[in-house]
Amino acid sequence: MLRKIEHIGIAVKDLSASNKLFQDILGVAPYKEELVQSENVLTSFFQVGESKIELLQATSPDSAIAKFLEKNKEGMHHIAFDVEDIFSEIERLKGLGYVMIHDEPKAGADDKLIAFMHPKSSNGVLIELCQDRFKK
Repeated sequence: MLRKIEHIGIAVKDLSASNKLFQDILGVAPYKEELVQSENVLTSFFQVGESKIELLQATSPDSAIAKFLEKNKEGMHHIAFDVEDIFSEIERLKGLGYVMIHDEPKAGADDKLIAFMHPKSSNGVLIELCQDRFKK
């Protein structure tokens, strides 16, 4: 079951400059920067109410973010939804005929298990499912 928008991911070329921009806009500093080696990205998170903004900078030219920026300008990359049980959500969506990029969740930033739905299945929007890795 989807519970809320967990975060909106924004692809950026320069994390430092983008951190300043979003700090100015939101009036708060990022609460966390994290290198996610499995995705070849450096991330930064801002808390906005009960949701977050995640800025993503590529650390390798073959990362998904680098490839996204080659085709697009900086901007929204994905929308992530908080789920109670990521395993059952993956199976539910696959059972409805949607194509998942990840058939099994994997470790993501901000202590989450993550899985992406292919944008061809969701009107061109990259959808991420997130579950706390360490349930509270």
